[in-house]
Amino acid sequence: MNAGVGLAVAATGAAYLDADGCDLAAFTALTDRTIPVTDLRFAAEVTQRVPVYAVPALGAVLADPAARRALMAEWAWLLGQGPGVLVLRSVWSDLAPLDRATAIHDAIIAAEKAASGGRGDHFAAAGANDRIWNSLQKLCLADPEVFALYFGSPAIAAVCEAWLGPAYQMTAQVNLVRPGGAAQRAHRDYHLGFQTVADAALFPAHVHALSPYLTLQGAVAHVDMPVDSGPTKLLPFSQLYPAGYLAYHREDFRALFEARCVQVPLSRGDAVFFSPALFHAGGQNRTADVQRMANLLQVSSAMGRAMETVDRTAMCRRLYPAIRALRAAGRLTEAEADAAIAAAAEGYAFPTNLDTDPPVGGLAPETQAALFRRALAAGMPDDAFGQALDAQAQRRTA
Repeated sequence: MNAGVGLAVAATGAAYLDADGCDLAAFTALTDRTIPVTDLRFAAEVTQRVPVYAVPALGAVLADPAARRALMAEWAWLLGQGPGVLVLRSVWSDLAPLDRATAIHDAIIAAEKAASGGRGDHFAAAGANDRIWNSLQKLCLADPEVFALYFGSPAIAAVCEAWLGPAYQMTAQVNLVRPGGAAQRAHRDYHLGFQTVADAALFPAHVHALSPYLTLQGAVAHVDMPVDSGPTKLLPFSQLYPAGYLAYHREDFRALFEARCVQVPLSRGDAVFFSPALFHAGGQNRTADVQRMANLLQVSSAMGRAMETVDRTAMCRRLYPAIRALRAAGRLTEAEADAAIAAAAEGYAFPTNLDTDPPVGGLAPETQAALFRRALAAGMPDDAFGQALDAQAQRRTA
């Protein structure tokens, strides 16, 4: 997203955004934009307004520091002020590591389904999709050599650095969509994209402008993905809309997305990268035989971490009886209790172990702060709250 757009919104008085104020005509005008390939120094083509790069042709560019920097500048502009998305063709010259990773992912899916009795992801019911949470760690532990060859891609490293700078943090989740798997609804991604519309509206406009700069979304195709198999539906330039984290929840914006979105077919070993603010959605798998497997890369800025480590579980355990007593004595208002909880408890659901702490009934697991407030409201005894804290901590780190 263009940070200038978000700052301009704040400067005109819209310190906060709301879904009712979203302007479909303005959104339409933004997403009408185009970009010719002649504006791009390194792209092989632009298809459906999505720039495409042939990785084999970029070997010398990626090996030369000055040329690599120029390429990264082009990619950063595309992701921020351009269409918000780019495709890398033929990321690996040798597809053997990719195929070995696919086999490992298949084995992990089978083992986890056998252990759990079958489960889906947060976009589809069990049986339609399969999801490997934290496929990054699981692949590395299963076969470090494959991991090294798979993630040892100068092109992937360059696009991550282009958007996030050095010292980025890689995470990954495999998504397998079987024939007949339904399409997702249009959405934006982590961070604010994983909030409800009510929660997202609590964040000021400048945070809406900042959020897309904290992560980069990617998807590596592990099989050929013709359009009928449902490769990601994308709406170029939609990341430019300042209130998009609220607007994507609206049916009129979703209808416009469905009318205007594009799908770029991918071949095995291709990858697509896009701003988390881009309106997008996995497509329906209309094929009879394509098991659409993608490794979803979610890469985070190194700067999204606090300076100190804090044992918030220990703090909550000690604080809970005190707040209960103060509230019972009328010495602490609800607002004051909320402020104290916010200072002590973890108020964000991530990072967590999504295998054992999955989002249930929403986009994210219950936070420590939400557990604290729920326990207070229910009058949970101190020892029961301590047990709930321990169980939550165990789920998050198991």
